[in-house]
Amino acid sequence: MDKQFILDKILEYKKIIIHMHMRPDGDCYGAGFGLKNIIKESFPEKEVYVVGETAEYVKFLGDVDTVPNETYKGALSIVVDTATHDRVADQRYILGDYVIKIDHHLPVDQYGDYQYVDTTRPATAQIILEFYLEYANILKLNMEAARALYTGIITDTGRFKYRSVTSDTFKAVAHLLDFGLDFTKILSTLDVKSENQMKLQGYVLQNFEKTENGVAYIKMTPDVIKKYNVSLEEATSLVNELSVLQDCPVWMLFAEYDNNIVRARLRSKGPAIDKLANKYDGGGHPMACGANVGSWDMVSNLLKDADELVKNYKASLKSDM
Repeated sequence: MDKQFILDKILEYKKIIIHMHMRPDGDCYGAGFGLKNIIKESFPEKEVYVVGETAEYVKFLGDVDTVPNETYKGALSIVVDTATHDRVADQRYILGDYVIKIDHHLPVDQYGDYQYVDTTRPATAQIILEFYLEYANILKLNMEAARALYTGIITDTGRFKYRSVTSDTFKAVAHLLDFGLDFTKILSTLDVKSENQMKLQGYVLQNFEKTENGVAYIKMTPDVIKKYNVSLEEATSLVNELSVLQDCPVWMLFAEYDNNIVRARLRSKGPAIDKLANKYDGGGHPMACGANVGSWDMVSNLLKDADELVKNYKASLKSDM
C-alpha cells in the first residue's frame, strides 16, 4: 500500500467525488468530510464532492452533495470506510475515471482500481488524518477537517475505549488538539439526545432480554419505533446501552430496515464476533459487526449461535484459570 500513490491521484484529477457507505456512521462521515475539506483547503481550484446518505447525528460535519452523472466524466472516485462494493450508498462510483478504496475493515471485497486497507487502524478517519500528517508539506488542514476527523475517530473507537486503539491513535489526535480543535464541543454535540430518544433508552433498559449463557439483546420492532416517535437511526444508536451488563460479553440490537429486512448490530467485549456475522451475510470488526438476519423469524437462529459462542468463550476462560 502506498499513500504517495493516493496523493499523486488526487494531484492528477481536477474533480474528486468521495463516496460513503449505506447508513453512514460517524467514521464514514468523518473520513469523507475530513478528506473533502483537506483537499479543498489544499487545492481550492479542485471540485470536491461527498455523496451518499445523510446521517442526522453527525450532520453538523457537512451536507452531502447532489451531483449529476456527467460530473463523473474524468473524475476520481474515492470510496471511504466501505468494505464491500454492494454497501456503497451511491453505486455511481464506478462511473469515475479511476476508483480508490480507503478502508480499515477486514478486506472482503477487492473492488476499485486501487485499495488502501489498513486493518491496524481503528477508524478510517485515522488513516485520513495520518495521510495528511505524512504530506503536511503539501496538504493543508482546516477546522472543518479537524472536526470531521476527530468525530470519525472517537465514534469508531467508542471514545478511545476499544482494543483497536493504539498509541498511534493518540499521537494522531494530539495534532488536532495542537491545531486548536475544541473537542469538548464535539463531545457535547454527540451526547445530545431528543426527549423521545431518552424515553426509548428507558424502554431498552427495562425490556432487554438475555440468552441462557449471556447474550443480551433488544428488538427494535417497527411498533416500538413508532410508539416512541424516533428515527431508525436514533433507535439503533442505542445498541451500546447494553454494553455494561454484567456477565453478558456479547450484546445485540435488532431492527427492521427497507424491504422488511431485519438487521442486527452485534457488539462484544469478549469473543470475536466477525465470523458469526459473516455467517449471517454481515461482517465488520472482531468486536463490532453488522449482520443481515433477513426476517424476525430468523433472529432466534443468530441468538442461538451467539449463545453457543459465549458458552464456549466462558468455558475457555475457566480452563485458563
